Amino acid sequence: MWPCGGRRQRRLGGVAFLILVLWLLLRRFNWSELIPLQLWGRTLGLQTENSQFVLEGMPFRIFGGSMHYFRVPREYWEDRMLKMKACGLNTLTTYVPWNLHEQERGKFDFSRNLDLEAFLSLAAKNGLWVILRPGPYICSEWDLGGLPSWLLQDPEMQLRTTYKGFTEAVDAYFDHLMPIVVPLQYKKGGPIIAVQVENEYGSYAKDPNYMTYVKMALLNRGIVELLMTSDNKNGLSFGLVEGALATVNFQKLEPGLLKYLDTVQRDQPKMVMEYWTGWFDNWGGPHYVFDADEMVNTVASILKLGASINLYMFHGGTNFGFMNGALEADEYKSDVTSYDYDAVLTEAGDYTSKFFKLRQLFSMIIGQPLPLPPMIESKASYGAILLHQYISLWDVLPSLLQPIKSEFPINMENLHLNDSSGQSYGYVLYETVIFGGGHLHSRDHVRDRAQVFVNTMYVGELDYNTVELSLPDGQGFRQLRLLVENRGRVNYGLALNDQRKGLIGDVFLNKTPLRNFKIYSLEMKPGFMKSLRHIAGWSAVPDYFVGPAFFRGRLWIEHQPQDTFLKLQGWEKGVVFVNGQNLGRYWKIGPQETLYLPGPWLWKGSNEIVIFEERSAGRIIQSVDIPYLGRTQYVD
Repeated sequence: MWPCGGRRQRRLGGVAFLILVLWLLLRRFNWSELIPLQLWGRTLGLQTENSQFVLEGMPFRIFGGSMHYFRVPREYWEDRMLKMKACGLNTLTTYVPWNLHEQERGKFDFSRNLDLEAFLSLAAKNGLWVILRPGPYICSEWDLGGLPSWLLQDPEMQLRTTYKGFTEAVDAYFDHLMPIVVPLQYKKGGPIIAVQVENEYGSYAKDPNYMTYVKMALLNRGIVELLMTSDNKNGLSFGLVEGALATVNFQKLEPGLLKYLDTVQRDQPKMVMEYWTGWFDNWGGPHYVFDADEMVNTVASILKLGASINLYMFHGGTNFGFMNGALEADEYKSDVTSYDYDAVLTEAGDYTSKFFKLRQLFSMIIGQPLPLPPMIESKASYGAILLHQYISLWDVLPSLLQPIKSEFPINMENLHLNDSSGQSYGYVLYETVIFGGGHLHSRDHVRDRAQVFVNTMYVGELDYNTVELSLPDGQGFRQLRLLVENRGRVNYGLALNDQRKGLIGDVFLNKTPLRNFKIYSLEMKPGFMKSLRHIAGWSAVPDYFVGPAFFRGRLWIEHQPQDTFLKLQGWEKGVVFVNGQNLGRYWKIGPQETLYLPGPWLWKGSNEIVIFEERSAGRIIQSVDIPYLGRTQYVD
């Protein structure tokens, strides 16, 4: 009995030792406890070894989700991160939008909702690793793929190449960005375990030296973590750069797709950098949805093959302001304001069936309890809001806007504004004097849509499809006005160099080019909106009025403000501002029917709502507690 009892004691001791070792390992790699202040002395970082990732020499698997700080109110960053953790994810990925951080050349902004350091530090606090995607190009259904529009002031500009004018601008930007990023790398105690070199360059591939340039721009400024690239299958072989791990993007798992990675790099871990959980919407199209069961089954298949994954998007958020991108394949299509994406969380951060199905899947794989999902924020329905005052755009012009005078039309980016950085977004009004009427032809020089007026009389529209109009005859000299909207620059494809907006060339009346313009910039920045509040000339809204005009009203809130959605039934096309915040565009052609209004942007008491309506205005808007994103269509 004694020898047997001794063996039993030794076995129990051995089991206890193994349990202790596993507990220590789990504790060491329990992502909820790994925060920068605790993790000092790290040296190895994320590496690739024998077709797998290792972190500090231990096997590691990336369960990631994308969330963009610039699409989510800062007050909600932590809520979305906690929901990531509760879903079973260990890594957050985010793009960095150059065109927000350097809106004017040489002026950098990393404050408030653009405080990247705070965002990354918050991810660390909440136990999330970070894969940073700093661009300079990010795509992301974001205006010009995140590149600042002032780059296009140079008529010879070649974006995403080693063209000197582009690389000098990137270098200046990275000189400001990287000092924020470098201290937050893993080896320096931060959460960043990998950095992506550019983005989907294989689908552009205009310069064989460009990816090496971007890689060295990162390394020379102190990036020491694992480098990655990201491409779809067709672009994989064209987007490679030596020293960076290639990853792939897709939605449908074709047979052999992950094995295809072996054809471009041997004995490396496989990662899906963008597994598309849904899709984005364009104005005039449907609201796309992607079946939850199909999505989760595909994620399960990817994980079963041993790959790491990043869910694009985990939480999409909103293209606030004028920041939506566009597509230009067979025709130009601009993206809607909502970036709901039919993602794992809704635009307002609420759970979907995808969340709970993925939580169940990741819980089984991880094999330990996940944190409880945070409570969702209640939504408010504040009812009807009366827009009781208006002022015509024509009455605003002499009081608030100083025109630029030019013999020739000038595109938006080359207007002498914003410390010579031009105008980036919004509208431009071109005025000139004509005698008589006749045949107006744009020669396809309108970008993207122009309302045409003779004096204040609406005549019609010019855009990509309509390039000519008949102007009515009249006596004497009259004002011809073209109110041109930049609907969003293309963010993907080979047409990036051609994204100048406004009038990009001559417009002809009776085959004679128009000359001698007064050009008004309507960028609708906060300073302009503040001045608009105090201008004389606001009056009661008549029973019927045709824009363009500004309308305003008040929303009174008795208690703590909550998220809501603004429904603009009866309005045609325009932009909504609440307490000076630009919520984005609306358009009756849909699919999107409501605009998301975050609770933190509202105040207890009186809230000012201003609407710029291009054409046909209603009298009221509705505050509702449920979003309406339009008629749905399943992604093929």
